[in-house]
Amino acid sequence: MKLSQINLSTFLRDLRGHGVWLRTGPFQTHLKSPINSLGQAIHLLYGDFVVEENPEFADFHIQLREPKNWRRFYRPQVYFYFDDQAPFKPMPRSHAFAMFEWCLNWCIESQANHYLMMHAAVIERGGLAAILAAPPGSGKSTLTAGLVNRGWRLLSDELALVDPGNGMAVPLARPVSLKNQSIEVIRKFVPNAVIGPIARDTIKGSVAHLKPPQDSVDRNREGALPRWVIFPRFEAGAQISFTPYPKSTALLRLADHAFNYSQYGVKGFEIMAKLIDRCDAYEFIYSRLDDAIQVFDSLLICDARTMVSS
Repeated sequence: MKLSQINLSTFLRDLRGHGVWLRTGPFQTHLKSPINSLGQAIHLLYGDFVVEENPEFADFHIQLREPKNWRRFYRPQVYFYFDDQAPFKPMPRSHAFAMFEWCLNWCIESQANHYLMMHAAVIERGGLAAILAAPPGSGKSTLTAGLVNRGWRLLSDELALVDPGNGMAVPLARPVSLKNQSIEVIRKFVPNAVIGPIARDTIKGSVAHLKPPQDSVDRNREGALPRWVIFPRFEAGAQISFTPYPKSTALLRLADHAFNYSQYGVKGFEIMAKLIDRCDAYEFIYSRLDDAIQVFDSLLICDARTMVSS
């Protein structure tokens, strides 16, 4: 059953009580929280996701709840619990959904080491995936949000998962994180965008999340073969630049974005080398989303021509 098929009041009741089991890509999360604003945001942004009734297994058991002391009333806070342990300091209750997203990322990063994981977005079209690797503040998520609303499929916004066995990119479509000016950029670029509550004054500034396209969620178990590794960067007023990148340098740079590359040892190098070997690598500078989308669409045309000529 999809979450949107459960009315909001029932969902909030279940979230407060026995919890809900939310399927995101290969992961099952058991979530409990009495915080209505969090439940409302999840119901809005995860409406196309599958929820299950009392499955036998969950990868992550998490709770977000307020302290029981006076802080419930004065500058209310929220704690995140993983297996009944609170690994992080509390955050303002108004940041509850952002905290949920960040902490779910942490759960995956710290537990899912059967995948090679990188801090990167992944998008797909025509069965081929582009890995967009960039540090925070580079415009990666803004670019991703624009592309997945112009025909590309979202596999992931924050965490690129690669299956070591077959080299496929594993889907993990979830809400896209937008920060500061990017929120209004995407509102204008995608007039019908569904954007959740804005968490203001976080360590990353103002943060909101964009609901992922339904098609991306419906295909959340359909992997894709990596074909391009792209290092994007937004520069206001810059001329668009799409420059081939040496594969040897791309390998080192992409490894810097990997969370668990070193844990794999020699095998990690081999997995990364195979990934880079099958991909074309580029450095990409953009200032306008419309121009960026034209460049990405041309990748498919060029790739098709290459296949025909070969």
